[in-house]
Amino acid sequence: MPISRPTDVTATLDALAASPDADLLAGGTDLVVEVNLDRRRPEHVIALRRVTELAGHDTTDGRLRLGANVTYSEVEHDLAQLVPGLAMAARTVGSPQIRNAGTLGGNLGTASPAGDTLPWLLAMDAEVELASPEGDRSVPLANFLTGPKSTARRPAELITGVRLPRVEGPQHVSKIGPRNAMVISVACFAIVLDTTNRRVRTGMGAVGPTVLRSPDAERAVTQALDWDALTCPEDAIDAFGRACAEATAPITDHRSSAEYRRHAVGVLARRALRRCLST
Repeated sequence: MPISRPTDVTATLDALAASPDADLLAGGTDLVVEVNLDRRRPEHVIALRRVTELAGHDTTDGRLRLGANVTYSEVEHDLAQLVPGLAMAARTVGSPQIRNAGTLGGNLGTASPAGDTLPWLLAMDAEVELASPEGDRSVPLANFLTGPKSTARRPAELITGVRLPRVEGPQHVSKIGPRNAMVISVACFAIVLDTTNRRVRTGMGAVGPTVLRSPDAERAVTQALDWDALTCPEDAIDAFGRACAEATAPITDHRSSAEYRRHAVGVLARRALRRCLST
């Protein structure tokens, strides 16, 4: 099996052009598992770890850019002040070894409905940056994720990073699984209280074919909040949880029933909002 090891984006795109069906390898936390379980047999692998342009982060015009090779450990330890909600999500990902290897670009490319970073990125109105020989483009995450493990990335394109606004205000991410650590989500919820624009944003994972938002819940609780005191009536918090649950489209599988997932995301929504209001 040939393995390409490019060191810059141009060389990576050349390798992709030569082998459009090649598997892209970042941290390998998904691909290697599938190979070990004999679910995938790559004919060509393009390893991305040496592509320095995919690393790091920067802020331009008030927007934060995170490179595709940023790991969960970097988010958890180095970027927690910049992206507190994303750091919360990163802390729930696997073991320390997995967090040292797994990347944001890998989570985006895998596009699992249970991807731990995706609900928060959706709540933040993140845009995915893509490079190709024809030029670069940015795609809103809501449009980039097209279905279970399916994205709008074209065969010749490479995920180079994700860009999102800097938001002031409390935020929270939580998930439910069969145990407390190193587990895939049964349900995941992210909330951002944008105190500058006075707007509530949500993201829900593992409760639909891709990550979801609840526009009705967002609008209602945005109107119910006292933004100066950061308080909210209990009946509005309860209604928020119900609206979030109603916006889901879960399935029943070996990890959970659809009914439990719908109930769980409503509970997570209420708890997350209360925690934001108590900070």
